[in-house]
Amino acid sequence: MAERANKVPEVTVYFWVVKVLTTGMGETASDFLARLLGPVPAVALGGLAFTASLALQFAVRRYVAWIYWTAIVMVSVFGTMTADVLHVALGVPYTLSTPLFVMALGAVFALWHARERTLSIHSIRTRRRETFYWAAVLATFALGTAAGDLTASSGLGYLGSIALFGVAIAVPAVAHRMGLLGAVTAFWTAYVLTRPLGASIADWMAASPAHGGLGWGVGPVTVSWTVAILGFVGYLTMSRRDTGSRRTTGQPVTLDADRP
Repeated sequence: MAERANKVPEVTVYFWVVKVLTTGMGETASDFLARLLGPVPAVALGGLAFTASLALQFAVRRYVAWIYWTAIVMVSVFGTMTADVLHVALGVPYTLSTPLFVMALGAVFALWHARERTLSIHSIRTRRRETFYWAAVLATFALGTAAGDLTASSGLGYLGSIALFGVAIAVPAVAHRMGLLGAVTAFWTAYVLTRPLGASIADWMAASPAHGGLGWGVGPVTVSWTVAILGFVGYLTMSRRDTGSRRTTGQPVTLDADRP
């Protein structure tokens, strides 16, 4: 099997910032498209865009910032739609869909590790490992969406959910620094938690004051977060701070997965 350059970015502070932005943008973009086009056309459009962005990501032979993050954005939008369809269209409660997505993610990790003996994101150099990686990413977004909606609808509210997941996402970082949690486990735990954290922030900004939000609306929040994503990705494209060829001294590198 032919080896390629690693297909994912270095895990720096920029990685986590853009990741959280994509989660929030995916949450509100999914709601905006469903209201604008209707649920069925929105899911169909999201599925097509998701497939096209992944096809482009698989076609290139190295990490390209705008291609990678476009795929992440579309996974965020489509992953949100997947979780919402289960709840809204099929009536599956979040108390059931959340553990189902936990099992789905666990199955992806188990199969990935059984075949490749590593879950490190620094080893995404073959087509098979890249397939496992994106299957895991999609499962994390669906899981994070269901978990975030579960807490928001359970009486905790948007601000309570933001506080909960803000604290929770710090736990794997602290545990890893204390030597209590391996780097790969810490990375994927934090990766899952970025989804409900970003979605809770975006929902809080978009929701009406009557529902505990700021009342900006899903459209303006989607546009503003998209602009922020474009700004960060443009910066990373020019600076190459998220590639192994440009590691700046003092640049924070957090929850980096173990190198194989």
